[in-house]
Amino acid sequence: MEKNEFLDLYRQMIVIRHLEERAAELYQQGKIGGFLHLYIGQEAVSTGLISARRPEDRVITAYRDHGVAINCGIPAKEVLAELLGKATGISKGRGGSMHMADVTRNFWGGHAIVGAHLPLAAGLALGDQYQETGGVTICMFGDGASNIGYFHEALNLSKVWNLPVLWVCENNQYGMGTSVERASAVSSIQEKADGYGMKKNSVNGMDLMQVRAAAIEALEYVRSGKGPFFLEINTYRFRGHSMGDPERYRKPDEVHKWQENDPIGIYGRYLTGQSIVSAEELVQIEHAAEQEVAEAVDFAETSPEPAADTLFDNIYVEQESGK
Repeated sequence: MEKNEFLDLYRQMIVIRHLEERAAELYQQGKIGGFLHLYIGQEAVSTGLISARRPEDRVITAYRDHGVAINCGIPAKEVLAELLGKATGISKGRGGSMHMADVTRNFWGGHAIVGAHLPLAAGLALGDQYQETGGVTICMFGDGASNIGYFHEALNLSKVWNLPVLWVCENNQYGMGTSVERASAVSSIQEKADGYGMKKNSVNGMDLMQVRAAAIEALEYVRSGKGPFFLEINTYRFRGHSMGDPERYRKPDEVHKWQENDPIGIYGRYLTGQSIVSAEELVQIEHAAEQEVAEAVDFAETSPEPAADTLFDNIYVEQESGK
């Protein structure tokens, strides 16, 4: 990668971190309704993963989707406007936290029902296979989804039909408030791919460069026509499952231990250690990212609510005349 590409990845991670912190504040102020699942601690996963994709590759994920949206190119101001339910949001204020999408950027959305988007990913991959687009569908999901029927149906069919899909498990160690060890008979999630004869790998999700390298290798495998690939990315969320989570299921010492391996700090030290950038340049990026998010908050708060007469827009596809 060129220097500016390294810097942009760092900027994306900082933007995600600041955006999520400001979103938490706005939620506590009552300006964001519904559920809010923060991505703090997991920034290296989507940033490293999506940096390896090509424009023709599709991305689809679960409900912890703010960071994924940023990495797919959706501006921070449109993400925050969507969180506030404003007309300027990426889903025009109708989706909120869990339903951000922009098909023009090949981001096929966040999905609220656990595991339900995995069959959709198989369908997207089938479409690309049929049309010979050369694209790979990158499907991200949490460790809890690996215990859902959708998971097994989708993996099985993707292998039977040799679909171009990269299955990515963001293993943040907990499905809501239940640890992987308590919920899954197989605690090493990647081993579940063995039941479908699928090539697999596991990587440290706190290290962006390790994630990126594993993603490049996996995408090359799928793109070569060898079939689906299963990638387990081990990470950790520093905040609760959602804003209403009392976090009684884990001890503060556990959280602090993971926080010592903050993905932003790891990547920053990599950049300075490899003499790619100076510490002063990183500080400049951090200040710029903080300002970007501050401006995005202002944009979101001053944006209009969706107009009442647009309530039924985008429900049905209008048929073109003469067809």
